[in-house]
Amino acid sequence: MTVEEVMTLAPVIPVLVVHDAADARPIAEALVAGGLRALEVTLRTEAALGAIREMAKVEGAVVGAGTVLNPADVEASIDAGARFLVSPGLTDRLASAAIDSGLPFLPGTANAGDIMRGLDMGLTHFKFFPAMTNGGPSALKALAAPLYKARFCPTGGITEANAPDWFAIDAVLCVGGSWVVPAGKPDAKEIEKRARAAMGLRR
Repeated sequence: MTVEEVMTLAPVIPVLVVHDAADARPIAEALVAGGLRALEVTLRTEAALGAIREMAKVEGAVVGAGTVLNPADVEASIDAGARFLVSPGLTDRLASAAIDSGLPFLPGTANAGDIMRGLDMGLTHFKFFPAMTNGGPSALKALAAPLYKARFCPTGGITEANAPDWFAIDAVLCVGGSWVVPAGKPDAKEIEKRARAAMGLRR
């Protein structure tokens, strides 16, 4: 898949922090049942790589690795079965490894310099992060105008309530959000309910 195909599978990419790999498959099944197929598992816990392996077994799920920081994370994510990569920022070493991997890559950017550096590397799709503390929708709208070739997935402080403000920006293809899967022991029915509501956010 291309990065744009991943970003347009659904209006929301759930950002998942999984502490127990045993919870991974039920979470993925509930999200896919609710219509959300692109799932970002952040590499913030010891269970993350195992969670990617388990979620990758779920039919319809397109599982990616988030919080990818360096070439070692790229390699580990690929070994776990990740189908796309997401990072909080953009460095030369990370970009080189991610691009060489051939996987769709969504690097984090926070300003015009970040985006321009990515464009120089041949990248056109970016995470705008952290979205709300970087000025919110008005800031991204201002950045997207001169950097018109770029497309974005705002992440960081996105909620069901403010997501429509982001979708009003033409350059926004999807948003990343953690609200779909609340913290604690996963409740499959609640997750599926939230996923269905998130699907309704499509502009």
